This record gives sequence, structure tokens and C-alpha cells, in this order.
Amino acid sequence: MTPRPEDPARLVGDDDRDTAVRRLREAYAKGHLTHEEMGDRLDLVLAARTQGDLAAPLASLPEEDADTSSTIGALTGRIKRGGPWRVPRTLKVESAFGKVHLDLSEAIIEHPVVDIELQVGTGRAKITVPRDAIVEIDDLHTGLKDARYTPRRPTRPGGPKIRITGSMGLGRLKIHHSRR
Repeated sequence: MTPRPEDPARLVGDDDRDTAVRRLREAYAKGHLTHEEMGDRLDLVLAARTQGDLAAPLASLPEEDADTSSTIGALTGRIKRGGPWRVPRTLKVESAFGKVHLDLSEAIIEHPVVDIELQVGTGRAKITVPRDAIVEIDDLHTGLKDARYTPRRPTRPGGPKIRITGSMGLGRLKIHHSRR
């Protein structure tokens, strides 16, 4: 989410309030707020009616990481990522009628756990993970065809954990480990 200038008189919506609460929780979890500060600021956020009301409880919080979440989407066609690309902490992939190919073998993975949420309608999806990755697909819901994945024993400790969730409609998900 990129910070953008807000009109202080603009009314706060549910998304604004949810984002503010999430930022407070993250700051509290990282030790930037005491328990008492968290409670006081949470009360202010929940009572806020305008963007100006949200400014005070969020004023001294650290900036959000811009690349911790990303969404890739296409109604039709192909979604393809490969080579040396930076993988966010949470990646949402939405495709109604196309093919999805995510190649993480050369990707820059800075997080120990990466969540990939698939929302694929009728197309196929193929994900290539690093050789030493640990893959979890327990929370993936498949429609017509089951996912194809054969777990590999990691060759080196400390590989990333890739959690794949979401739903596959009529297509099939194939996951394999890279050879390098």
C-alpha cells in the first residue's frame, strides 16, 4: 500500500479503519507501543469519523513496508513471473480464464515464510519453487482436479517455507522444485 495524501475532512471507511487497526497491531507486536498506548490508540481509531481523526493515533508509527504484499491479476491471458524478481511476503494471484506460471527458482526471497494465495478459475497454474523450499498446500481448495506436488527433502536447512492457499476452479496446480 503506497501512502497517499488524505483529505483530513474525508470520512473514514471500513477499509481505512481496518488498515489503521492492522498498523497498530503490527506496531504493538514489534514492541513500538506499550499495552496502554495500544489500548488508547485503538479507542481513538475505532471512534474516528474523519481522516484527520486517524492522524493522531497513527502519527508516530513506523512506515509500512511497501513490498510485503502484492496482487497480480488478469481476467484472461497469461500471468508469468520468472528470473530474478523480488517476492513479497504475501502474493495474491487472481486469474479467471488464463494460465499462471510463477518461477521462484531465481527469485529474491527475503522472508522466511511466503504466502501465495491463488484465485484461479478455469486456467492452469504452475509454480516452481527453490530446491530447498518447504511447501504447504493444506489450505488450497481444488475444484475439478487435485493439485500435483511431490514433496522433496530439503538439501540445505533454512530454505523458505512457501504456503499456498486459495482456490483452483477447473484447472490444475502443478508444483515442482527447481533443479538448481
